[in-house]
Order: sequence, then structure tokens, then C-alpha cells
Amino acid sequence: MRLENISGLYESSARERISLILDRASFKEILPPSKRISSPHLKTLGMPIAFDDGIVIGVGLLEGKKVFCAAQEPGFMGGSVGEVHGAKLTGLLERAAIEKPAAVILILDTGGVRLHEANAGLIAISEIQRALFKARSMGVVVIAISAGSNGIYGGIGIVARCCDYVLITEQGRLSVSGPEVIESQKGVEEFDARDKALVWRTMGGKHRYLQNEAQAYTKDLIENIRATIAAYFSKSVPLSLEELLRQHKSLGLRLEKFSDCADALDIWAKMGIQNPDQIPSLDDESFIAIANRVRDHD
Repeated sequence: MRLENISGLYESSARERISLILDRASFKEILPPSKRISSPHLKTLGMPIAFDDGIVIGVGLLEGKKVFCAAQEPGFMGGSVGEVHGAKLTGLLERAAIEKPAAVILILDTGGVRLHEANAGLIAISEIQRALFKARSMGVVVIAISAGSNGIYGGIGIVARCCDYVLITEQGRLSVSGPEVIESQKGVEEFDARDKALVWRTMGGKHRYLQNEAQAYTKDLIENIRATIAAYFSKSVPLSLEELLRQHKSLGLRLEKFSDCADALDIWAKMGIQNPDQIPSLDDESFIAIANRVRDHD
């Protein structure tokens, strides 16, 4: 597919997403497929491999500013994280701590840790988190983007919320446990994974923005996404005890206020949104206007 025919990120591949977001022809990939670095675990198990292990990393420009970028490939094992996949992302963040680009952009699209590499994948998540906090401690802005078909789940869901900012679209989803996982552990009475409307109003972009789990909400249009990312340059969120306590207090107040709510619709009503059942069907402009009034009030 020609890039000029792609307007958003939802159905794009990892390399297409990077090419669309960054300045034209500015991206230089680190450890491209020609290096043939793939998962030793998948090969041992007789599973298909990818020569980039399902993640693209490198350096480029956005509005002329140097940025580091990583994009998970949704078409390879659901963007799942294994040892090599995680090591590439960790290395990019460690390099960012040294070179201090204008931002690190993480285009995340994953179900979480690769079950075939469970222990290695879980270790990789912890290494990614450590490297992410190191980059942030050096003043590097780290931005996670959720705009893909897999959503952001599992350990990478935790990683996303360790970033300075999360940018989400209506199609994006963000959670630790995915719908199928919740249903398998708690039963369909607790959460029906086949109920797509339930999934999106619980984990989708609109709800996550209303909760401030995502700090930015935008249309899935490349120009909107580029502008939103650039607006966060030089606006790192401090890694301090005061900021941690502030966030803990905010989470405590949220739990106190909404703990008796059985559905996102109940939460939206308690936020003061009239006709909360209409939120899922609102166009982006109408939703953002309502959401920003609610968020400003809070």
C-alpha cells in the first residue's frame, strides 16, 4: 500500500506507521531485518520467526527534531514481547538516556508477553521499565501511542503508563488484562469478551481519556497525531516523590468515587456527563468538547 493512501495508523504495519509519523525519509532503522536477529526460542520450538522479531526501532526526525521511535508489528504474533523484541526496545531507551532526543515515541500494539517465551518476556518487561525510567530521569520525554488493532495489554500496558504521556485514538485500547483473560479467570458473567461495545467502553480510547489514563485523545489522522506528539517536546513529567504522591492521591479519589460503578456508563454519569449512553457514538470533535469540560472540572 502506498503511504500517500494511508490516512491513519489503525491498519498500518509497523514500518508504515513510523514512515507516516516521522518526517519523510528521515528514519534510520537500528538492527533491521538484514541483520537477521530473531528469537532463538521460537526457532527451537519450531515456530515462525521474524528477522526483526516483531519490532522496528530507530532514529528519525519529527518537525525537524531528533526523535527515537519504536513500533511493534501487529501482524507478527500479535505484537507480543519476547527476549529479542524486549532487548531492542530496552536498548533504544538506554541509548535515549545518553543521547537525549526530543522524545522517544513508542507505537505500541500488543497483547503482551509472548507465551512461548514467558519467562524471557517477563524479564524483558522489567528491563524495559528500568530503561524507560532511566531515560525519563534524564529529562527525555517518552510518549506511548495506542491506535492499533491489538490494543496495548499485559506488561506493555504497564510500560505505557510509565511513560510521560499516552496518546490514544478511539480505536485504541489500554489495559493490563485483556478481555479474554478476564473472562477466562472470572467468567463471562464478570466480563463478556464477545461484547465489543463493553470492551471498548471499558478499555477503549474514549474511556481512557476521560479517566486521564491517556493524556491525549486525537483522531486517527496522521497530521493530528504528529501535531499532538510535537506539542509534548520539552514537557517531561517530573519523576519525583511529590508527583508520585499526587498520582496516588488521584487514584485513591477515583477509587472512592467510582468503586460502586458496575459499568463505564455509570462512571460517565457520575462524572456529570448527560446522556452517557451517547458517548460511544459521538464523533471525535463532540466527544473531545465534552471530555475536556469533565477533565477541567476534575
